[in-house]
Amino acid sequence: MKIVTFNIRGDFGIDGANNFDCRKPLILRRLAAEQPDIIGFQEVMPHVQRWLRQSLPGYTVVGCGRTADYADEAMTLAIRNDAAELLGLDVFWLSPEPYRPGSRYAHQSECPRTCAAAIVNAAELGRPVRVYNTHLDHLDAAARLLGLRQILRRMEADAARLPMPAVLMGDFNATPGSPELAPLAGEDPPLGLRDLTAQLPLTFHNFYRGQEPCCKIDYLFATPQWKAAGVCRWMDEENGVYLSDHYPICARLTL
Repeated sequence: MKIVTFNIRGDFGIDGANNFDCRKPLILRRLAAEQPDIIGFQEVMPHVQRWLRQSLPGYTVVGCGRTADYADEAMTLAIRNDAAELLGLDVFWLSPEPYRPGSRYAHQSECPRTCAAAIVNAAELGRPVRVYNTHLDHLDAAARLLGLRQILRRMEADAARLPMPAVLMGDFNATPGSPELAPLAGEDPPLGLRDLTAQLPLTFHNFYRGQEPCCKIDYLFATPQWKAAGVCRWMDEENGVYLSDHYPICARLTL
């Protein structure tokens, strides 16, 4: 199974030559060349999600916006129809009220945060697997820690009810070794999750504009049933135009 985590960068119209419209052809060429089975997108605005549905006809594209009216950015999953089947989808908010749309923790940015949890039946694997896609808070480390703990509790509850191989991916807005990533550190992390991206250098480059430091904040974690045949970054660039301000991370996984 080929799986990708891809912060596609919100279409805010402030990136000049790297505005979303300028990046569309590069994105489509890369996706057509790679044909991932599952893609977890972050920062997907409603019109961008509509564009993904129109531009990726061979995929089932699902997700909902993070605000109370299901608008704004979404944790979007794209599942390639000839390789996998979506069996279930559940979007929950990182908050004390996970099923109240738009809810947040008391101390975090004004942006609600969500996690998309899916069960996907991958044909070549011969069994269903779970995929979790998230984007943790960009301002508050305590909110990131609360959100990550909540996701891990959910993953443990899912595994206790019906065990399946699982992958957790997304933009964690935290560099390796950050205190908020402590629940995934150590020799005995929940569900045996391990960081498949441990050897990768930076993933966030901000179009190399120098306004924010380049760093690694994007991750793919997997339960022990998975074997990673290859993990890499998509570093496409044409005349200063990139796929995003993050490098998408792609992994080939087998059971």
